[in-house]
Amino acid sequence: MLKDFYDTTEPIVNIEAFYGEQKHIVDKCMIIFSKLIYEHLLKEFECEKIGAMGACNGEIPIYSMEYKGTKVAFYLTGIGSAMASGSCYEAHWLTGATKFIMFGSCGNLDPEKTTGKFIIPTQSYRGEGASYYYAPAADYIDIKSCDELEKLFIKLKAPYVKGRVWTTDSMLRETKGLVAKRKEEGCIAVEMELAGVQALCDFYGLTLYDFLEAGDVLAESNYEVTALHAANHDFGKLYLALEIATMV
Repeated sequence: MLKDFYDTTEPIVNIEAFYGEQKHIVDKCMIIFSKLIYEHLLKEFECEKIGAMGACNGEIPIYSMEYKGTKVAFYLTGIGSAMASGSCYEAHWLTGATKFIMFGSCGNLDPEKTTGKFIIPTQSYRGEGASYYYAPAADYIDIKSCDELEKLFIKLKAPYVKGRVWTTDSMLRETKGLVAKRKEEGCIAVEMELAGVQALCDFYGLTLYDFLEAGDVLAESNYEVTALHAANHDFGKLYLALEIATMV
């Protein structure tokens, strides 16, 4: 069934019907998951509202700011592959951005490798639904900019580890069996957006730079949530993302 999701015929629903002609305002955009990081940007920087993604349940504003002479857009995304991927394309349409920096938190599948380090995903297991509409069915999707991002991490002297991750649609269905399977395949973390956003970016010719910070720990015997809040709202990863935005 999944092989039937990907279809290259003309779409019936077009984004122009909602937003009109595409805008060209910025080239770079940060995808924000943390409300605290989002509010920090609005408080500490001079921000201008340059667009809004709208639906019947409200709107998601898009702002731009300047950091070290580089103009960067940002918005607070929804959680999950379908929400995050759809918003990424809408943000591209409304701002013209073609380079997206996404930095979220994730569940830790291999604390020995990831503790004290950011995670640069190399591939993501497609345990969600959105990616199958943008790429032919396969177990994993390649994260195309991982090697370029690694070079930037080295220049910035930021601690990191590279490896496979797992994108899931349901945190509550991260079972012992599935955790064991993903770990056997070399996955070091689990999150909820990357596969879908990467597939969409590949489909529309956009570039995604993604890195993660591990919080909660998923082990076969227990679940540790203590470090999740810190990983979600770490201002350190924000300023790392801003530095990356000046370099790509």
